[in-house]
Amino acid sequence: MTLGLKAAFDFPRHPLAREDGERLRGAWVTPPAQWLKAETAAELGPVLDAAHQAARDGAWVLGGVRYEAASALNPALTTLPSASPLAAFAVFTEPPGPWPAAASASTRCTAWQQSLHSPAQDAQAIETVRDYIRAGDCYQVNLTTRLASELQVPLAELFLALHTAQPGGFSLFLEELGVASVSPELFFDWRPLHDHPKTWLLAAQPMKGTAPRGTDRAQDEAMQQHLRTSDKERAENLMIVDLLRNDLGRVAQTGSVRVPRLFELHELPSVWQMTSTVTAVTRASTTMAELFTALFPCGSVTGAPKRRAMEIIAELEAAPRGWYCGAIGLIQPGGAATFNVPIRTVEAQGQQLRAGVGSGITLDAEPQPELAEWRAKTRFLERARAPVAALETMRLEAGRFPHASSHLARMARCARHFALPFDSAALEARLQATAEQH
Repeated sequence: MTLGLKAAFDFPRHPLAREDGERLRGAWVTPPAQWLKAETAAELGPVLDAAHQAARDGAWVLGGVRYEAASALNPALTTLPSASPLAAFAVFTEPPGPWPAAASASTRCTAWQQSLHSPAQDAQAIETVRDYIRAGDCYQVNLTTRLASELQVPLAELFLALHTAQPGGFSLFLEELGVASVSPELFFDWRPLHDHPKTWLLAAQPMKGTAPRGTDRAQDEAMQQHLRTSDKERAENLMIVDLLRNDLGRVAQTGSVRVPRLFELHELPSVWQMTSTVTAVTRASTTMAELFTALFPCGSVTGAPKRRAMEIIAELEAAPRGWYCGAIGLIQPGGAATFNVPIRTVEAQGQQLRAGVGSGITLDAEPQPELAEWRAKTRFLERARAPVAALETMRLEAGRFPHASSHLARMARCARHFALPFDSAALEARLQATAEQH
C-alpha cells in the first residue's frame, strides 16, 4: 500500500545520460532518523553542510531548499517573504526499500484552476518584462504563474500518478514537506571522480526552450524541428548557459568550466525541452553551503542577469514560489549529491494543492505563444488525473499471430509517444505462450 509512504526518489543513475534507462530509486515507509531544518538565514549554511556530512558518513539524505532561501544565501538577491523552513533534509540511516506499487487509475484531484492571475494579467506581466528588456534592465526573466486544486487522495498516491505521467526525470517525494516533484530538469550533480576520489565534478543541465508534443508523428517531428532550429529558443537557452558558466566559475578550479553539450533536445510526454550541459571541477575543500551560495537559484528559473531578474520576479509575481523553483534532491552515502530544479512539482498544504508553470521571457516573446507554452507544461497534471493506457487487438489463427511484428511496432510507437512502460521481449514471450495454448 502507498498510504504509509514517507519518502521516495527516482533519479537517473547517471544524471547526464538520463535516457540510458538506468535508474536509482527507493522508498521509505518509516520516518527519517533525523530532520535537519533551517528556519533562519543564519542556520541555512550549517544545515546544508550538515546534510552533506551526514551523507558522507553513510546516510541517505533527501530534502531541499525553498526558492526564497536565495536572499538568505545572498542578501543582494530579492525574494518575497516565505513560509519556513528555508531548507529541510530528512536523514535516513537505513537503506531505501523497494519502489512502491503503481497508483490506481482513479481521479487524484479536482481540475486544476489558475489561482493567482488571470490570463490577461499574465499577458500584461509578460509585456512589462519586455518593457524592462527594452529599457536595458535585463535580457531575460523567467516569469511564472500558479495553478490550484484540491487533494482527494493521499499525497503519496498523487505523487505516483504524477510520476507515471512524467517518467524519466528527477522525481522525489517527501510527505512531511508536502512536496511531490517529478521534475525533468537537473539543477546540479556533484560527485567525486572514480579515478580521482579527491577531485569532485560539478555538472549543471539548465532546461530552457520548449515546444509542445504533436498529436501524430508528422506533427511531433515538425515541433521537434521547430525547436531545434528556432533562433529565439536557442538564444534563450544560450543566455542561461552563459549565466551558469559564470555561476559554476565561482567554485571551479581555474580553466575547468566546460560546455560539453549545447542545445540538446529531450523528449518528454507532453513537451520537447532543450537543455545544455555545463561542467566544472570544483576547488578542493568546497562545501555544500558554498556550492549553493554560488549557484542558487538556478538561472533557468530566474533569468539574466540574475540579480535584476529576481527583482522583477518579486515585483510581478503575486506570491512566493516556495519549493517550486528552489532545489530538491538526493545525497547518497559517500556524498554524491543530485538536485533537481523543482518544476513539474506539486505542493500540498492540507487539502490544498498548488503547482507552478512559467517560461523565460525575452524581447522576442509574444504573450499569446508564451501562455500557450504554459498550458502545454500543465499537461502532466491532467495526465495524472486521467492516466493513458495502450490497447491493441490482433488475430490469432492456427496457432500464430499473422501480423505480430506490425502490431508490436505500433505498440512500441504508442508507448514511446505517451511515455508508457513497454517490454518488447516480455510481450513476445506472452504472445508465444498464448499461441501455444490456442
